Amino acid sequence: MNGTMTFAKNSNNLNIIDFNCTEMDVELDPYSGRFKVQIMHDGDVYITEMKKRKRNKPLFREDNSSLSLGFDGRYYFSFSLDAEEVEELPEKLVHQALMIAQKVVNGILTANAEEVVQ
Repeated sequence: MNGTMTFAKNSNNLNIIDFNCTEMDVELDPYSGRFKVQIMHDGDVYITEMKKRKRNKPLFREDNSSLSLGFDGRYYFSFSLDAEEVEELPEKLVHQALMIAQKVVNGILTANAEEVVQ
């Protein structure tokens, strides 16, 4: 594919690369992705798509927290809170951690009960 590539900076001072195809008979589907761009000293440009990061779905979720099992076999507890609510952090953290822990215990008991029945 032949065309013209333009390098610029946007208003946020981030690099922008525009490619305008000069061939008339090219039809492509719209595509968006994450790419690594290397610009060499001689002007060559190499664009490589980056692998998509695998994400786990949470096993259990509460208002501001979740528990998920990572691909490395470790459990991850995530908690987030808006800055305006920082005074409530200790209470909310303890409450939601206890709620997640109760869900874990209930899940283990349910799984053990199913094994006994079988």
